[in-house]
Amino acid sequence: MSLASKRVGFALTGSFCTLEKILPEVKKLVDAGAEVYPLISFAVKKIDTRFGTAQFWRAELEKICGRPVIASIEEAEPIGPKKLFDIMVVAPCTGNTIAKLANGITDSPVLMGIKAHLRNQRPVVLAISTNDGLGMNAKNIGLLLNTKNIYLVPFGQDDPFGKTNSLVADMSLILDTVKGALEGRQLQPVLVPHVSCTCASGST
Repeated sequence: MSLASKRVGFALTGSFCTLEKILPEVKKLVDAGAEVYPLISFAVKKIDTRFGTAQFWRAELEKICGRPVIASIEEAEPIGPKKLFDIMVVAPCTGNTIAKLANGITDSPVLMGIKAHLRNQRPVVLAISTNDGLGMNAKNIGLLLNTKNIYLVPFGQDDPFGKTNSLVADMSLILDTVKGALEGRQLQPVLVPHVSCTCASGST
């Protein structure tokens, strides 16, 4: 599957400790020939953390993609009517975003982007990063696994003994998951034995 000229919406949500791992994966898509359009959640837009300032992450993402980020609900709404993307990726996808998506809540640029994109029956790839993946969010992940046009980057426990409910996607598999999703195929195996990560957040 060639990604040449494929239009990819790539959304970041607030698992801040994971963002450093995400930017190289965005660049892989660009290097593969995709036209990548960045989106960010309100948390990524506004919150400064020990992992970097909001302005830093926004600037880095825009530099890699060569385009301004979509950072408001109003900017994200035309994604559907204009059929802007062939596929949309949410990485990292926090527990908050997972829960809201599974329950049809649209209150951020990323969630509006997903909703608008799905109206066109086109694929969405989720790379989860959440402390409650085997807790309160387990039911939501299960629901999304069985939702048409939703594909998950293979994931596993990042700290089975220290954070027993925490799940994180293997971010190095984003590119392969995107290629599979464009063919209507979920990358397998979905569950991987262990994923190394410094944290998993529940921000949006």
